[in-house]
Amino acid sequence: LAETGIHTFSVTDHDTVGAVADVAAVAPANGMLAISGIQITAVEHERDVHVLGYFFNPDHGALTEFLAAQRAIRIARVRAIGERLAALGLPVDLDPILAPDSANSGRSIGRPKVARAMIEAGHVADTREAFDKWLGRGCPAFVPRAGAAVEDVIGIIHRAGGLISLAHPGRTQIDMRIEAPAASGLDAIEVYHSDHDAAAVARYRDLARDLGLLVTGGSDYHGDPSYGIEPGGASLPPADWARLYDARERHAGR
Repeated sequence: LAETGIHTFSVTDHDTVGAVADVAAVAPANGMLAISGIQITAVEHERDVHVLGYFFNPDHGALTEFLAAQRAIRIARVRAIGERLAALGLPVDLDPILAPDSANSGRSIGRPKVARAMIEAGHVADTREAFDKWLGRGCPAFVPRAGAAVEDVIGIIHRAGGLISLAHPGRTQIDMRIEAPAASGLDAIEVYHSDHDAAAVARYRDLARDLGLLVTGGSDYHGDPSYGIEPGGASLPPADWARLYDARERHAGR
């Protein structure tokens, strides 16, 4: 990351803060600032809504309990997906990622790990094929997610002292549903993202302005070359970072 010119970053793993302490420990040695981050999957009408949390206390008690419940839901979903794949004649070995203590390990599991298991079993060439043919919404092995409402996730992160941003709206196509979370305390929109072209950036900047929201940005890098995304591929302009950081200081005691 340091070699790309990035000096401030956040690791936003899904439903876990397992990496927050690790990256905070190594960042200073590389001349970088790491802030706490997470991506939490909320659910609205059986559809995933990804929200990003920043600047929060990762050891906050209510957040810790909430994330353990989120991980338990993820485990149940992965088991159900595994059963569907087996019924479709595509058995995969999920034992390594479904250890008995998975819900309490601080690590989060989900469909990307199922996709990698499918690659190891020889069923697909890469994770993109796994999602496009089998694991994505509308595909044969798709299992709808259960989980917390967006408003509940906003409340949890706020109580832990953090700020909430709506993740990659251009990917999830939820423009018409942004006003409700904005009225419930949403702090920002992820305007800069690897899937957002110049037109999308302009559209979401305008929407953030109209709704009185801050702006965030990130590459959404998953460490998987098949996605064609590199760390630092999308980042936040300094002026927007300054406004975000100022808001963090104003709301830290909220």
